[in-house]
Amino acid sequence: MGDSLDLSTEQELEQLRQRYAELAALAGSLAHEIKNPLSVIRMNMDLLAEDFANPQTPKERRALTKIEMVSRQCTRLENLLNDFLRFNRVNRLDLRLGSLNEQVERVLDLFAAQAAEAGVEIVRYLDPDLPSILLNAETLQAALVNLVKNALEAMPDGGQLTVRTRITRQGVALDLIDTGVGMDERTAMRMFEPFFTTKSGGSGLGLPTARRIIEAHGGRIGVHSEVGVGTQFTLEFPTPARIGE
Repeated sequence: MGDSLDLSTEQELEQLRQRYAELAALAGSLAHEIKNPLSVIRMNMDLLAEDFANPQTPKERRALTKIEMVSRQCTRLENLLNDFLRFNRVNRLDLRLGSLNEQVERVLDLFAAQAAEAGVEIVRYLDPDLPSILLNAETLQAALVNLVKNALEAMPDGGQLTVRTRITRQGVALDLIDTGVGMDERTAMRMFEPFFTTKSGGSGLGLPTARRIIEAHGGRIGVHSEVGVGTQFTLEFPTPARIGE
């Protein structure tokens, strides 16, 4: 009796997994199909904007305002679709031994000029003895870019971003600690939900995608935040077992 129940439950779970995979594939195909006509609309809006580049009458100025509004919405939809496709693609990654410190350095170097302009000091404490982990450089950097970008946006009046790597019992960890505006408990609890966002024009897929990337590396991501104090993201990754263990 127990075996048949377990078998039935396993079959139901497998059916749910297959259904989810089918829906994900369908949603991805639909997003691609939407992108094509959207690109045509955007291109024609750009051409119209050129025709009305120097409006002479109130009617032409109103037309240009409407054209610019449509163009902005096209851009918003394009960004949303691109974010969704990235979110939908993250599943199984080709992981190879690599340096977490190296990926962190590359992303921080990418934001160095922007941080300096915003008055944000980036403090690096990267453990030189950090062991290698299994990673996919392209997707891991994409996740880190999103997290660092969020941290900088949380400090519009400047501040400090502390980036630290360290060895843990299970593997390695990366801490991203900012002195920004922080988040309330409700926002912190929902921030990894797809399409949840507090930003105007945001897709709400950046952090959920980052979490999926971290989890696809066998890791996990946690957050602690306090309004008016700042936010800390902690990413934890396992280290591969040594040969012979």
